[in-house]
Amino acid sequence: MLVNGVRAPFERFTEKSATPTTPTSGKPAFPAEQASSYALSFADVYLNYDPAVAADREKQLAQFIAPGVDPQLGWGNAGKSVLRSAQVFSVDAQDVNRAVVTLLVQANDRLFQLAVPVYAKDGALAISGRPAALPAPPRAALPSANQDRDSALETELQEPLTGFFKAYGSGDTSSLQRYSDPPVTGLGNAYALSALKEINAPQGNANSRTVNATVVWQVSPVQNKASGGTLEQTYQLTMVKKDGNWYVTDIRGSTLPAAS
Repeated sequence: MLVNGVRAPFERFTEKSATPTTPTSGKPAFPAEQASSYALSFADVYLNYDPAVAADREKQLAQFIAPGVDPQLGWGNAGKSVLRSAQVFSVDAQDVNRAVVTLLVQANDRLFQLAVPVYAKDGALAISGRPAALPAPPRAALPSANQDRDSALETELQEPLTGFFKAYGSGDTSSLQRYSDPPVTGLGNAYALSALKEINAPQGNANSRTVNATVVWQVSPVQNKASGGTLEQTYQLTMVKKDGNWYVTDIRGSTLPAAS
């Protein structure tokens, strides 16, 4: 059974988590990436259970667990569980053969971590014991957004950024060339600009500035279904002023704390 959203973002691993199979020292290391994929596939079976399909679950688990381990890994054959998503959070290698792959999962309307013990040897892998549920990582408190804002520039950018985001949502190439230099790639009519809600521009250079802009998108209908509604999203924009006009030179996600 495949669950949408179950994936392993290996590019986010820490250096410790993404230890190569053969490091520069020449000594073998625990195969973190292979074990992570293995643990994700295992979790798709482990966190989806239902007495009606208990026998099928046991057969699927047998593909992962080492011989002699409880075939249901401690499940009491009662209750139901549905896994919505799982991602690799960390890999803690104890030695070349043993590690705990910790997953960040959403199951049964809860977010938590699942620590999965994995054994590796000579290219073979096995779940070596019962996983352990751990609390979700604590939520960080955001710092206060204290900065000296340039209100005059925020007003000046209303017109060019409104035009830019209209073109960005639709993917209108000619309009993007007017408002960005070099021209950025738009979203291909996935969104339509409903409103430019806010521009946040710190004080800085007269002819170049990095600003944040919050827009309200109208989500385009998909396959002739009902409207997708609206979404507010915040962008970080690098801008330059040429011949009296402001142009977007780069657009990316923003770290600006979201206001209510």
